[in-house]
Amino acid sequence: MFKGVLNKMKTEINDNVNYYLELGDDFINLNQIINSKLELNFEGFQCLNCSSDIQIYRQGHCKKCFFELPSTADWVMKPELSKAHLNIEDRDLEFEKDVQLKPHILYLAYSSNVKVGVTRKSQIPYRWIDQGAINAIEIAEFPNRFLAGVSEVELKKHYADKTNWREMLKTSQSTVELENEREKAFEKLPVESSEMAKSNNFSTFKINYPVLKYPVKPKSLNIIKEKSFTNELVGIKGQYLIFKDETVFNIRSNEGVVISLNIIKS
Repeated sequence: MFKGVLNKMKTEINDNVNYYLELGDDFINLNQIINSKLELNFEGFQCLNCSSDIQIYRQGHCKKCFFELPSTADWVMKPELSKAHLNIEDRDLEFEKDVQLKPHILYLAYSSNVKVGVTRKSQIPYRWIDQGAINAIEIAEFPNRFLAGVSEVELKKHYADKTNWREMLKTSQSTVELENEREKAFEKLPVESSEMAKSNNFSTFKINYPVLKYPVKPKSLNIIKEKSFTNELVGIKGQYLIFKDETVFNIRSNEGVVISLNIIKS
């Protein structure tokens, strides 16, 4: 029996993505327990910042921490709101400079459709894995988050910027040539953005997930409401555990929730 607070699964890329879940002092190789029956039990809450046991508000944090921490400010979800390049503070200028003034990548990713996104260069390919992308391609590299963000805003006129989680979990193959889409996308960038961008001959990055059975009609598990759940693990994609009965459990959206996990060997 393992017990601890949920944080997003750590990943490494090989032929398949390898997934690891840290619970308390334990580091669990989840790929090794695919085909095993798992018992999940809700045990409470623990803010990822202050460790308080009050209900989680968003992104693994209590309400107070969510509205105070620099890592949960609006510019994280909306890169075009970044201001560190102007030396303007939002919540913590040193933190914001450390994140926003690093190289950022504008990209296209395919999970069930083509979407546009922005991430720090150091987060590739992990950002794509978290989104459950089957393949992805870099459009351009920018010197800071703001420039990548305003470029993304322009491309949102032509591409989605959200992942449909149900369709993502059902999709195992891509039908889109991303290298062709990348050329079209780069041509749509504003002139001021394309002048600041580094554009190389980027190639498509392909990702394989450890999934034995893709769900046809995935249904999301609310462990807080259900309190307990038991079923056979048949795959992992994005930040989702996929079970044999087509129930799926989003680890990322349950950050800050304390669970106990029992692995019942077949």
